[in-house]
Amino acid sequence: MGKRDDYGVPAIVLGRGPTALGILRCLTMAGIPAYVACPASDHVTHSRWYRPTPGRHAWDGSLGPHAIELLRHMPLPKAVLIAGADDAALWLADLPHTELASRYMLSTSSRETQEILQDKSRFAAFLENAQIPHPRTFRIERDEDIEAIPFDELDRVFIKPVNSQKFSDVTGVKGIWVTRKDELHAAWRPLHDQGFRLMAQEYVPGTASDHYFVDGFRAGSGEMTGLFARQRIRISPPDFGNSSYCRSIPLEQLQTPIDDVTRLLAQLNYRGIFSAEFKRDKRDGVYRILEVNTRAWTYVEFAARCGVNVCEMAYQDALGLSVHQASPDYKAGAGCVDFYRDISTVHAQSAQARGPLRNILLQWAGAHFHSFRLDDPKPGLHFAMQVLTRRRGRAPG
Repeated sequence: MGKRDDYGVPAIVLGRGPTALGILRCLTMAGIPAYVACPASDHVTHSRWYRPTPGRHAWDGSLGPHAIELLRHMPLPKAVLIAGADDAALWLADLPHTELASRYMLSTSSRETQEILQDKSRFAAFLENAQIPHPRTFRIERDEDIEAIPFDELDRVFIKPVNSQKFSDVTGVKGIWVTRKDELHAAWRPLHDQGFRLMAQEYVPGTASDHYFVDGFRAGSGEMTGLFARQRIRISPPDFGNSSYCRSIPLEQLQTPIDDVTRLLAQLNYRGIFSAEFKRDKRDGVYRILEVNTRAWTYVEFAARCGVNVCEMAYQDALGLSVHQASPDYKAGAGCVDFYRDISTVHAQSAQARGPLRNILLQWAGAHFHSFRLDDPKPGLHFAMQVLTRRRGRAPG
């Protein structure tokens, strides 16, 4: 495997918020020097290990021709780039085909593979052909497509975007519930007129704890060098939110989803970091794949702290080093909490749904915290101060 003496080439984290912070900490854990390309006011800039990209002008993480110019003039002979957002992962897929390929290395898939996994409509079609269980999905391009949706055969239905990042940035939500065709027409038309490409999908019934994740790394050799399984316990906000508390579970508990994602990524000749989300359908017990993130995900630091550091693997793979094989016997039963959001989730739950409060307190006491760490406390403390400031601002005078 790559030795830490080989880690003289720095990495550049391309992302923001808790995900960028997690990537930075993963690299630091591995002894890899790192910079972060993000806005100067971002959450990650409060980390003790944060360094802006070198040069006359620090890179704020925005993409486009100006970013190519910044990379071209950056005073680094070599660097490894690691993405923490969908648009960054897609943009970086083109970098190996530029004159900068000899200076900036990355572990990435082709643009075609990235687009199949990021475009929810193409992803659903690929899963159908590959015969991998997934929710029933219907692309909507015209009113006639809505009329063809068999509402009577489906459970709950919601509208979701083909590009989730742009949709959530604009609307603030990941999906919109509809119960009838006339509701679907009414919800679809204004979004379509704004330029969003949309689809209707059957909601897989079940609770927050029916969501499971297979995270990991697939090297350029095709080998799965890291696999990490976790279960969502609570979600914020309900239905279309993100995990507010999750726990690591043994790989053997998710063997069928692991087999499915392994086959899927092999068919796509995927290379790099990934995070696949599944939901166990309470109607038949089938694990249905919902999405695959093609970059470092929000809980990437949690995986590293349990023993699966995919950011180090991406760095090794990008430089052509032997990629470290993570042990399948990582720390199972560990918890990770997004404390601010989990407090709201627990407060909103009924006592019956929540269970004994003592159990919640024990979970929090033994969990890894999403942003706060004793050896790097400032990001978590800064976020807490922001929350307090916002609440004081809303308080009646």
